[in-house]
Amino acid sequence: MSKISFENSLDIIDKILFDDISSVKVSLIESLGRVLSIDIEASENYPAKPTSAMDGYAIKYEDMDERLEVLCDNPAGHASKDIVAQKTAIKIFTGSLVPDGSDTVVPIENIQSSGKYISIVQKVPKGFSIRKVGESYKDGELLIKKGVKIGFSEIGVMASLNISSVEVYVKPIVAVASTGDEILDIGQKQTSPSQIRGTNHITMEAMARLHGSDVLQLGIIKDDKTAIKNMYKTALNKADIVVTTGGVSVGDYDFVKDIIKFELGADVLFHGVAIKPGQHIAVAKLGSKVIIGLPGFAYSSTVTFLLYVVPLIYKLQGIKYELEPINAKTLSNIPATNDKAVWTACDIRNTQGNLEVSIEDKKQGTSAILNNLVGDTCLLYQKPNTPAIKKGDTVQVVQI
Repeated sequence: MSKISFENSLDIIDKILFDDISSVKVSLIESLGRVLSIDIEASENYPAKPTSAMDGYAIKYEDMDERLEVLCDNPAGHASKDIVAQKTAIKIFTGSLVPDGSDTVVPIENIQSSGKYISIVQKVPKGFSIRKVGESYKDGELLIKKGVKIGFSEIGVMASLNISSVEVYVKPIVAVASTGDEILDIGQKQTSPSQIRGTNHITMEAMARLHGSDVLQLGIIKDDKTAIKNMYKTALNKADIVVTTGGVSVGDYDFVKDIIKFELGADVLFHGVAIKPGQHIAVAKLGSKVIIGLPGFAYSSTVTFLLYVVPLIYKLQGIKYELEPINAKTLSNIPATNDKAVWTACDIRNTQGNLEVSIEDKKQGTSAILNNLVGDTCLLYQKPNTPAIKKGDTVQVVQI
């Protein structure tokens, strides 16, 4: 299968459908970071009655210039039966119901008191410091839309509605594994200079969890067809998405691509994209499960995970995820592209309100340099066959 364009590959990812995206009810605090699967509507007006936004005195606005008799206190949580008549006031507190007969609250600091009488030394407008009925929300108002990732503010709003548990999408399960005879896991001792420390399965687990999924960690799988097939059997029984690194290129021991194509019976959506890094990526679908084979080099696998796997993780949570490019000025000259789309790691900074990017401190070399993504980093996108970018040009980048 020949390489397809980057845009075409994203379109194929976007069209992947999942048969069932299920929901589960969790406690309100456990919903933090989860994705809401229902709309949240107000079941009442809030506040239900006019309330005070400050400590002060409830008066009639027409009595602003009068000496007023204080009838009583009306603390928050109490409903005073006293009515504010002409030339009277009731002391009121933040959150107190505004007494009948009054239409304005004068802050304490604007008052001069003498015994049970007060005078207003600094006037306020009519209706000052009174929260109207339904100021925060009205009965039946849509407050939080389905598909929102729940944060602290959403938690607070639902708590105000007396919601103790809420429906959220079930977390997708992503199975991750690295393949290769040369790879050592964390803690394994190197016995040959040909061995390298494997990071891809750990990095992928971190990215998957960061974006809201549970992870089935399968570790490192040797370049053995039987071992790889057994890994897939385990993964496909439990996970929604199976992601491996390595074994998708054109080498004699690159078994993953052939197992996906010929032994799993999966529908290969594409194998090979005109992109740098990550041209040998393979994406397939088997029933409702998605199988993705990423390149073995760490930078390649990380970038392609962000581009191809993360959107599917969100799709399984009812969210359409799209890259959001922003404009920035480049402080570096960046080479022209050939027939591939290119994603380049850049440092990004905000200088007096202007975003600037640079590759000066990034290491030049192969697609194995994962530490180029450390720090305040973004990815600069260049379409195929575009001219060199000159220092001072405006470019589009995606923050990561």
